[in-house]
Amino acid sequence: MAMSLSNALSNAMSGLAAASRGTEVVASNLANALTPGFARREMQLSPRPHIAGGGGVHVDGVTRLVRASVLAQTRIAGAETARAGTLAAFHTGLEGAYGIPGQPGALTTRLADFDAALIAAAGRPESETHKARIVSTAQALTGAINQIADGIQQARGTADQAIAADVDRLNQGLTRIADLNRKIAVQLASGDDATALQDARQTEIDAVAQIVPVQELPREGGRVALFSASGAVLLDGSQPVTVGFAAAGPITPQMAAGTPPLSRLTLDGVELTPGQMRLYGGGRMAANFAIRDDQAPQAQARLDALARDLHDRFADPAVDPTRAAGQPALLTDGGQLATAGSEVGLAGRLRLNAAVQPDRGGALWRLRDGLGAAAPGPAGDSALLGGMSQALAGARTPASATLSPVARTAAALAGELTSIAASDRLAAESVQTAAGARSGTFQSMMLADGVDSDREMENLLQLERAYASNAKVLLAVDEMLQTILRMT
Repeated sequence: MAMSLSNALSNAMSGLAAASRGTEVVASNLANALTPGFARREMQLSPRPHIAGGGGVHVDGVTRLVRASVLAQTRIAGAETARAGTLAAFHTGLEGAYGIPGQPGALTTRLADFDAALIAAAGRPESETHKARIVSTAQALTGAINQIADGIQQARGTADQAIAADVDRLNQGLTRIADLNRKIAVQLASGDDATALQDARQTEIDAVAQIVPVQELPREGGRVALFSASGAVLLDGSQPVTVGFAAAGPITPQMAAGTPPLSRLTLDGVELTPGQMRLYGGGRMAANFAIRDDQAPQAQARLDALARDLHDRFADPAVDPTRAAGQPALLTDGGQLATAGSEVGLAGRLRLNAAVQPDRGGALWRLRDGLGAAAPGPAGDSALLGGMSQALAGARTPASATLSPVARTAAALAGELTSIAASDRLAAESVQTAAGARSGTFQSMMLADGVDSDREMENLLQLERAYASNAKVLLAVDEMLQTILRMT
């Protein structure tokens, strides 16, 4: 009889302990339902061996419920979303710099205003107001081109700084993951619960995956190894690799990828080759490299080609016969005559000739009579003004190798560049939308495996019933023992 009561008491106590631990697990799940990196816990139970009539339940531990395949795909999709979003932001900014055709301030509008000022002045060559209008619209046009060029170089500088910041975050994140690996191994070896540390490690890996898409592989003792999606080692052992990068500071159009001061990544102090750089592609950092080294320079080259085309239209000797050979034309390269060798960065240096700007010691009559004229000519002579208007409006094959060798007007060329900027923005946003949808799908799958408050409440009710049942057994055993004691 005593042995039966002892077994009943032991069984009930194990049931109470299991119910109490299960309640803690449910409470933890509900409290952390919205915590990033938290994985739903589930208590693992097994029957205790029946020794001398005993039994009961044994709490084997608490496990994190995460589908590794879904988590891996979620990280890769998140990295692609970060990459696409970074590129889309760049192209949106570039399109905004060009402006919407027809709206005030747009490049095409500035060019149309300049063209209209030339036409009006050719009709009234004696009018100082019309010639002043040429100066103001030309300054607005060159200013708009300068501003777009400055914005492109600022975008390159911003991307360069973002790479440096991401490399710091990457190194810090890998160091923290390595430290968590050690702590998790110690916890598991001592039989303690390591799920909170595993949550923290998952959060750190998720953050790293935004910078470089990663693959996570299990290692002994609860540790994990990390590789880039293309196979580069990030962490496999006690120490992570050290990724380095030197920010360039202010960037100019003449700076090309792979030449100082524009650097690539270094791995443990050794600079990577272009082929090795591809091993770290796919995330936010790769997008910033693409902006700095590829897409922004392409946009700059197209804008430089437009600036050279505008410059060359007025530098044609037939437009202004008074201008001496080698002397700057109406539009200049920072006050000088542009050449084929100075095309790079010309968009940022394009200026109106000071000889026609009264506030810089020039004279408006030179627009009508020529930059090289010794004195004002007849007030009604419109030949030169008409020639400049025709030079701007005429179809001309661009001299720059950046553009296709097709004759077009200056307005058509400006519209073409504006259209390219808009098309690139649409393409980038399309990729961003697709990446976001894919990422959202995997996020939904992760949430489906996460904490369901209704299910957790059902589990809590079952645990309460189990607790109550085991408590009744304890009361019954207590009453029996009290009865036996009274009988004795």
